[in-house]
Amino acid sequence: MTSSTRMGVLALLWGSGFLWIKISLNEGLTPGWITFLRCALGAAVLLVLARAAGQRLPRDRATWGRLAVAAFFCNALPFLLFSVGEQTVDSGVAGVLNATTPLWSLLIGLALGTERPLRAGRATGLALGFAGVLVIFAPWDHGSGLMSLGALALLGASASYAVAFAYMARHLAGRGTAPLALSAAQLLAATGLSTPALAAGGAGTVTWEGLLAVAALGVLATGLTFHLNYRMIAEEGPTAAATVGYLLPVVSVGLGALVLGEPLTARVVAGMAVVLVGVGLARPRRRPGRAERTQPTKRARPDEQGRPTKQARPSDPARSGPACAGLASAGPAGSGPVRADPACARPTESGPAGR
Repeated sequence: MTSSTRMGVLALLWGSGFLWIKISLNEGLTPGWITFLRCALGAAVLLVLARAAGQRLPRDRATWGRLAVAAFFCNALPFLLFSVGEQTVDSGVAGVLNATTPLWSLLIGLALGTERPLRAGRATGLALGFAGVLVIFAPWDHGSGLMSLGALALLGASASYAVAFAYMARHLAGRGTAPLALSAAQLLAATGLSTPALAAGGAGTVTWEGLLAVAALGVLATGLTFHLNYRMIAEEGPTAAATVGYLLPVVSVGLGALVLGEPLTARVVAGMAVVLVGVGLARPRRRPGRAERTQPTKRARPDEQGRPTKQARPSDPARSGPACAGLASAGPAGSGPVRADPACARPTESGPAGR
């Protein structure tokens, strides 16, 4: 499979998460059940993959405590908010608003002092990104504006991802547990945290289409997409994986229009373009000559005594912190993919274990 084909498949699977959420809602499932089943099915997929890779779940209480916090902000809360938001907002618009996660991450970094003062380019990108959100919402147009509690819930989900990434980068990245096992554990914790949401809202009549849609959401758009994103980071570098994030809004808008007949208005398309341009400008720039650290290095040559010399090991995503997918879901999904920082493969933009 070529790089472009793999990127297209990953974008399609991850970006379809918003479509599956909408279908699940239309076919009788409540936001609470969608969230619970998504976490449980995504965890099941990652547990199988982790076991096949020989990776074990963490065993110490401290790690599980940190995972519980990450699972709340990176999975349970945003997954629920996306489902609540899509009760009144189109799936395509939800995908576009998910792309604002890097903008929220930048704002949080500025508030915490972890980001340097903005230069003109990144400041312009930040302003453009949120200007695109205003174009989509059109709060000044009372007749056709999209501003609603559902829209605010979608923005809250994107901001929750940003909070999760900041926490995970500080408390989970580089702790020694492989990402498949760590993300499986995170989704297990999210499954438990989402259980109380099952009581919210009355249970309606659920169709087979709804069950199939939530199965696709959990298995394909949450569990499998994290694995594909992890493989892309390991084999092609974090920059290639980050590029998928720009395709997700296009996929969500396209699927919403083609499958659900959602209106593809000029305002939504213009707003999406402005948001993506803003996100692109707001991203930190690499220093010239800085190489991707996921590339393998040559085998060390023996010294004069025939002993292999020591050398720095390249960053290996299999031994780094978790990805929040997206993990998701979106992660993937309900969320764009994770962009791993080359220094430690930690998530810094959008997507969770199985987002």
